[in-house]
Order: sequence, then C-alpha cells, then structure tokens
Amino acid sequence: MRSRKPAAGLIFHTDRGVEYGAYEVQNLLKKYGMLSSINRPGYCTDNVYMESFFHSLKAELIHGCRFHTEEQLKQAVKEYIDGLYNPKRLHFGLGYQSSIEYEENSA
Repeated sequence: MRSRKPAAGLIFHTDRGVEYGAYEVQNLLKKYGMLSSINRPGYCTDNVYMESFFHSLKAELIHGCRFHTEEQLKQAVKEYIDGLYNPKRLHFGLGYQSSIEYEENSA
C-alpha cells in the first residue's frame, strides 16, 4: 500500500485464512478504502486467482524452506512478490503477461 498507493475501492481478494477476517486486517482495509473479498466456506472456486496465488507461493517459495525468524519469512515473501511474481511471472489468466505488464496495459 505504501509503494503502490492503490485507489479507494480496490478489492482485496483472499482465501479463508483466519488472519484475513481479523479485526486488525479488516480495519486496515477500511482505513485505506479497500473492499474485502473472502471465499464462502467450502467454495474455493469463489476466488480461484487467490487460490492459485497461494498455491504458487507455497510451491515456489515455502515448501522445503525453513525460516528461522518471522522477519526472514516476511523478507522472502516480499522478494517473491516484488521480485518474481508481479514483475516477471507470466499468468495464464492475464494473457501470459506479468501482473505489472497487465496493470500497465490496462491503465
């Protein structure tokens, strides 16, 4: 949010992880004018793009790695998203463009 400064009304899609329904997260979304989107129980297809993201994150970064501190994990996830997933990784659902390319071409 600090670096990309999304406009109010941005939809924040997540899976049903309990952390996303927490008051702290929901209050932060409200503070920035973002809308929360969470799958209905038992319907992972409600949000297939987020399910796909979490699958990729776990398969490409998490599985087989050991993080000794929370800070190590945070840094690894940040580098994965900012260094690979958004700028370089091609996405079928975006016409084989990276997320950044898609965003730039859609603006």
